[in-house]
Amino acid sequence: MSSLPHIHRRRFLAGTAALAAVVALSACGAKTDAAGSSDKAAKIDVSGDTVKVGLLNSLSGTMAISEVTVRNSLTLAIDEINASGGVLGKKIKPISEDGASDWPTFAEKAQKLIKEDQVAATFGCWTSASRKAVKPVFEKNKSLLFYPVQYEGLEQSPYIFYTGATTNQQIVPALDYLKSQGLKKLYLVGSDYVFPRTANKEIRAYAKANGMTILGEDYAPLGSTEFSTIANKVKSSKADAVFNTLNGDSNVAFFKEYKSAGLTAKSMPVVSVSIAEEEVKSIGTQYLDGQLTAWNYYQTTQGAANEKFVKAYKAKYGQDKPTSDPMEAAYVSVYLWKAMVEKAKSFDPEKVKAASDGITFDAPEGKVTIDGASQHIYKTARIGKVGSDGLIEQVWDSGKPIKPDPYLKGYSWASGLS
Repeated sequence: MSSLPHIHRRRFLAGTAALAAVVALSACGAKTDAAGSSDKAAKIDVSGDTVKVGLLNSLSGTMAISEVTVRNSLTLAIDEINASGGVLGKKIKPISEDGASDWPTFAEKAQKLIKEDQVAATFGCWTSASRKAVKPVFEKNKSLLFYPVQYEGLEQSPYIFYTGATTNQQIVPALDYLKSQGLKKLYLVGSDYVFPRTANKEIRAYAKANGMTILGEDYAPLGSTEFSTIANKVKSSKADAVFNTLNGDSNVAFFKEYKSAGLTAKSMPVVSVSIAEEEVKSIGTQYLDGQLTAWNYYQTTQGAANEKFVKAYKAKYGQDKPTSDPMEAAYVSVYLWKAMVEKAKSFDPEKVKAASDGITFDAPEGKVTIDGASQHIYKTARIGKVGSDGLIEQVWDSGKPIKPDPYLKGYSWASGLS
């Protein structure tokens, strides 16, 4: 692709700016931390009858299409917990900040929540770029982040709990499913940042070891609305299927161009790992009917816990509002934090972490368990198909929760990835 050097230059400059912002923010911690420099544990305010937590989501910008609903589900969990007595006798007070789909802003807001608001934990981020931007802030301040979205793996932080899927709980099962259906010639389309590029590196390694062929790989800037060229390249490739790692409202433009190019779920199915029920509604079912998704939860997932969750969410936000995997993983993260705090009998992050291993929760997606060693959770993989009603119906699942393997140590084909 002739523009690739320019894309790399933009990504380098953006990454440099984000890193510089993070370093500057970490360095300024002393002005709000009376206890000492920012490499010490940040103070948590537990002096009153409330305990503060941070909600850090994009409420504006290209990622708002996905992240506003995550913030809503976090608020629902907090309301429910407060109605049942709170945590260790304290009501939870949420402090919501807008990351604005801008990674340095995420780092700045994370620092503010930790240092000025003195939160006990923060829940949020969506893109891996935003998580990478805030990771050193949470580590420097020894403060906890609960990250609710599937991601590319190859990461583990002592101050992040990952409640969305890692690679072996979403991407690998999706590839196994495509292979089982005889769909072995793939075209890769993604947004131009760390998650899609790392995910596609993993997909290429899997393909090489499993008799699959990658016919093309294209990226668009996050927020891009120009996909006519990519759609035509995909069509001319005559691939069996497309693996889609686009994020945010770029998916709207992509699927419109996909249909305009004469491509359908029947002629060349797309499996997406960042399109859930809320995005289906925004994109339009006429563009997504029959297309595939890989997640761990759908609104249609069977079980009493999910019936309760869906009913409560719709009662709070509207009967026409769907639930989705990242929303559910965010909702679950608050309950897991509550269980960890209560087991530890403390809001102290070190004690909370030490109490985490083996904690279970009857989640809407099914039983989940914290793996204390990796700070990820056991999750059931599910492949779904988008229906004309905008809901996603499961067509396959892993049968039981899969142990998280963020570094893909259990797969010989992944030995050189990390």
